[in-house]
Amino acid sequence: MHRRTLLAGIAGGLVAAGTTPAFASARRVRHVRPGDSVQAAVDAVDGSGWTIVVHPGTYREVVNIPADTGELTMCGATRDPRDTVIVFDHANGTKKPDGTTYGTAGSATFTSAAPGLTVRDLTLANDWLRADHPDITGTQAVAAYTYGDRTHFENVRLLAHQDTLFVDTTALDAFDRQYFRRCHIEGDVDFVFGRATAVFEECHFHTLQRDVDFTPKGMVFAPSTARANPHGILAVRSLITSGAEDGAYKLARPWVPSYETTAWPSLVVRDSWIGPGIDPVAPYTNMRDAYPWQSMRFSEYRNIGPGAEITVPENRPQLTDTEARSHTPTAYLGDWRP
Repeated sequence: MHRRTLLAGIAGGLVAAGTTPAFASARRVRHVRPGDSVQAAVDAVDGSGWTIVVHPGTYREVVNIPADTGELTMCGATRDPRDTVIVFDHANGTKKPDGTTYGTAGSATFTSAAPGLTVRDLTLANDWLRADHPDITGTQAVAAYTYGDRTHFENVRLLAHQDTLFVDTTALDAFDRQYFRRCHIEGDVDFVFGRATAVFEECHFHTLQRDVDFTPKGMVFAPSTARANPHGILAVRSLITSGAEDGAYKLARPWVPSYETTAWPSLVVRDSWIGPGIDPVAPYTNMRDAYPWQSMRFSEYRNIGPGAEITVPENRPQLTDTEARSHTPTAYLGDWRP
């Protein structure tokens, strides 16, 4: 099913961006309703501690939350994230009006640099499709790009194909923390990636069917953790499923960016169910042979499911019980309790 068809079935009534929002009069709370713009609500916020309530509908626009909008909460008006969708369709290679391209980070439907951001009960999506744009080679199309410390997503659906969720930091030497709980994240290539200390608890990662004649069709994780950071991406008590054939996907590959060649990617997947879509024999692969995954900080612990079966032990590094005590949400998040 094409993404646009899927989104149309989630919430009816396309909402035009750029209109004037009808904000509620309640102090420090703003409401966005069909016909309003989410970005206009963000722009109207002055100072920290505001809440933006987005009512059911599909809002086709790009949303950017600046760094000075601290402690902002953005939430859907219902508890069902399928009711409220923010979606756009930029890709890395999409041309801007001035002829340049957006790039990976610039393709994001939702971007936040704000510390203390909380997002709840929403769908954030990028419905750009490769099949619609065979002339574009920069096919990364990000749903959410987040790089503020203490970013918290709860019950959020993140939908795209390549590079769905970009968990970044405010600087190369910053160890910004992000926490995702009970979120649904789907895509095909490197669809959870970046440098942040990012904890995923009770999340559902879903790999999409991809119309290519090669394997692997893609990878779930692509961390790019700074060498000095003891904590990268942690997935705990989560679920990994697939819409593709068995063994078509890898669990991860390391990303060492050209602008940070000292990166030492870190990923721990623990206490999770890994479905048959993940190759159990060789779950990891290289992005570039100069940076083999075996030299990275990739580990697992007490995973179950057909995709977690240990058939070649050297291909599935496991934490010891003692090591596992250092790879918990509390250890990664430090003094922050979302």
